Amino acid sequence: MTTVSAKIPDDMKEELEKEDINVSEVIRNALEEEITKRRREKLRRDVNSLREKVDDGVETDEIVGAVRETRQEN
Repeated sequence: MTTVSAKIPDDMKEELEKEDINVSEVIRNALEEEITKRRREKLRRDVNSLREKVDDGVETDEIVGAVRETRQEN
């Protein structure tokens, strides 16, 4: 694993300790959510780009389904 650090205000650190918040877990979850969000956004852009190139009436859901099937096979 790699260590990532961030500077936060002193009062926030106090609140985190007061609330017994596991900072590492919160940061990991937030980063995982952000990665997932960005991957979905990229997939949407890629699908839209592909639709513009193909433009033969293929629905977005069909393309996304095909991409998901391909990912599951690999």
